[in-house]
Amino acid sequence: MDQMGFYSGGSYESSMNSNVPLGDSISSGNISLSAYRKTNAGAAGKLLENKGFGWLLEVNEEEENQLPLLEELDIDLTDIYYKIRCVLLPLPYFRMKLNIVRESPDFWGPLAIVISYALLSIYGQFSVVSWILTIWCCGGFIVYFIARALGGDVGYTQVLGVIGYCLIPLVVMSLVIPLFSSVPIVAKALGMFGTAWSVYSAGTLLCVDELQTKKPLVIYPVFLLYIYFFSLYSGV
Repeated sequence: MDQMGFYSGGSYESSMNSNVPLGDSISSGNISLSAYRKTNAGAAGKLLENKGFGWLLEVNEEEENQLPLLEELDIDLTDIYYKIRCVLLPLPYFRMKLNIVRESPDFWGPLAIVISYALLSIYGQFSVVSWILTIWCCGGFIVYFIARALGGDVGYTQVLGVIGYCLIPLVVMSLVIPLFSSVPIVAKALGMFGTAWSVYSAGTLLCVDELQTKKPLVIYPVFLLYIYFFSLYSGV
């Protein structure tokens, strides 16, 4: 302290050059954060410290980087929306990249569509959902086996994704058909139109270059599969 009652800067510099880490000090003094927590831990905290369980009171101050839920589940809503557009608009006029549905298969999009169709088909009988999911998996495997036997370079997950996504026209028709329930002919015509729409989309997406000359052999089992799906909805 000088004659005017002020402290010199040397004490400040010496405190800055001390061996006390900056992260373990408090601005009011040289008390470490861990010591400060121990003194304010209370009776229970002191008991744990004495027994050797003080690590239970330690707090990790570093925030862990947590990914969003959709990213952790590998759900890309933009990708699913684009694939739905590819299925609903499979004509070359719309210039959609149709091969993305086959070459970039995902799980959650087809599963959500198949479950939606199952719920619309069974009207609350949740025990039948497992049966429709089984038909989806087994029917997709049959189509995959036939496509591979014909020389097509496709995988089971690709076929499963295409079959699931191409149920979208039947989902749309199942929402429209109840509006024409009083006219059975129109309802049946809409059902067959949705089935043909699904078959055309699936055939366009599944038939790679190796299967272009054998397209009818691939479309036929796909047609039977979607006919069966529609029969589950109509009860025929």
